[in-house]
Amino acid sequence: MQPNVLPLSSVINLRDLGGLVGYQGRKIKSHRLIRTGDLSQITDKDKNFLSGYGLTKIIDLRSKSERDRHPDPLIKNVENISLPLSQENGTLGDASNLGNADKLYHQDLNAALQMMCDHYQDHIITEFDQKIVVQVLQILAETKDGAVIYHCTEGKDRTGFVNFFVLYILGVDLEIIRQDYLASNFILNEYRAKRDEKLKQAGENLIFRSNMRVLSSVSDTLFDIILLTIEEKFDGIENYLSK
Repeated sequence: MQPNVLPLSSVINLRDLGGLVGYQGRKIKSHRLIRTGDLSQITDKDKNFLSGYGLTKIIDLRSKSERDRHPDPLIKNVENISLPLSQENGTLGDASNLGNADKLYHQDLNAALQMMCDHYQDHIITEFDQKIVVQVLQILAETKDGAVIYHCTEGKDRTGFVNFFVLYILGVDLEIIRQDYLASNFILNEYRAKRDEKLKQAGENLIFRSNMRVLSSVSDTLFDIILLTIEEKFDGIENYLSK
């Protein structure tokens, strides 16, 4: 599967989901569903591109603290909607916002992966997070014209989690959903390399740098956490969605 990465220089992990095959072989239309990372550094040129692309709504899945530090752009005729996925006031991948986990990330090579697994499970079972996913789905269903962006900071975890249900409801095969999820890894290669070089220059040890790479990556393990948690707690995706 070749992701449709849009040609914007100031936005990371930006892609149109158009072309993916869903229910009864129908293809998702282009210029409708767009997933991405942080938009706060977007240039005027890239704003104009999105306007011309038909963008009508931006759904921000980030926490209040992230929005306050890096607010979404205001684009003419585009509605900004805040729907934070998780009540926690932070992001999984922000090295500057680790709090009590900082020491652990310098000492335990598996700390980041375990934390990510816990967060993914929480997204599934926490009522707050469930309601946010429902609200996103409702907005997408009620948007008859134009494109909608949904995004977080790096466009991979919270965005990928929401996108799992968007694509599943549209009838996209689970293996294709997995491949779309995993596509964030090679799209973010340069982003991760630049951040790792900064951490190296700052004198951070290899364990910490490894944990930071994990926080800025996706994996089959994390995707399977979604499937396994739904299976174990709700006896399958259909039951989960019906509740």
